[in-house]
Amino acid sequence: MTFPAEELLDEAMKLPESERRVLALRLLETVGDESPEEVERSWVQEARKRLDDIRSGRSQPVPWEEARGRIFARGLAQP
Repeated sequence: MTFPAEELLDEAMKLPESERRVLALRLLETVGDESPEEVERSWVQEARKRLDDIRSGRSQPVPWEEARGRIFARGLAQP
């Protein structure tokens, strides 16, 4: 995600749950209407890209405990 998107997400996470739900639905309405097959194809492409990035050294995997800590620290999920 880009830095502006990260900032928007951080601000959105401060909203009450009911407002976050409305915001999420409104954002989803702006996204294309891909078929399930197109969505699956996109996920496969993304997974292959990420695997290529790891194999080439462009990115490094993060252990689950560290990733989990980051997610909970940002308030994106609850333990």
